Amino acid sequence: MPELPEVETTCKGIRPYLVGNTITDVIVRESQLRWRIPDDLPRTVSGLQIQSVTRRGKYCLLNTDTGSVILHLGMSGNLRIVNALDFPKKHDHVDFIFKNNAVLRFNDQRKFGAVLWAHGDVMTHALLKDLGPEPLTAEFNGDYLFFRATARKMPIKTFIMDGHIVVGVGNIYASESLFMAGLLPTRSAGSVSLEEYQTLAAVIKIVLQRSIDQGGTTLRDFLNAEGKPGYFSQSLSVYGRAAMPCYQCQNLIQQIKIGQRASYFCPVCQK
Repeated sequence: MPELPEVETTCKGIRPYLVGNTITDVIVRESQLRWRIPDDLPRTVSGLQIQSVTRRGKYCLLNTDTGSVILHLGMSGNLRIVNALDFPKKHDHVDFIFKNNAVLRFNDQRKFGAVLWAHGDVMTHALLKDLGPEPLTAEFNGDYLFFRATARKMPIKTFIMDGHIVVGVGNIYASESLFMAGLLPTRSAGSVSLEEYQTLAAVIKIVLQRSIDQGGTTLRDFLNAEGKPGYFSQSLSVYGRAAMPCYQCQNLIQQIKIGQRASYFCPVCQK
């Protein structure tokens, strides 16, 4: 699933083509995604100029003077900038056509993504208003995590993947961050010390920023706005490496399920 680094990479890739440009039409080939695309979306956004392209959590936002298009990539979606003459491929469900003939094309094989409209302040939308802080901001730090974790018995991995606690720390990045911080993913959130949370908050920032710098992580489906994969998968320390030697101690990486998600860790380096 595209996570924060992949969405940030996508937003960065499409931003130069869209900001200051005007939507002239929207072509919807498949309206039934995770939520049905509003029937009046083409009429609502046609003629609107994109003022900015931003990200909140895993959502890419096309902001105009009157509201915002909310885009979510779901399990396997991607956004590409294509020419208006490029024939749509299978699973190319939505085209946003712009005045300069650039087309923002939304592809979603599994149809778990979303294309929605929020009138007015997008941050008050139901999908966004209760999200936790962005992990790459000063608001997210060890003190904050320690306070939110008080008396919580859930596994630390589940805790940092909760979007109400912090946005964008998906399965891959949670496993990698916990390894770098030396914390077992099964430890209860409430048992982690303030000092350990300070380390964890710092390494979450490092892991996410490294992934952004490398264009995100491609395991199966993710492609950026130019149709290219991300390369952070080549830097993974534990994720997807079950039964392979730990890079630090040479003991074998283990895999378990936590919250129905595959979790990878080193039983020696993580405590």
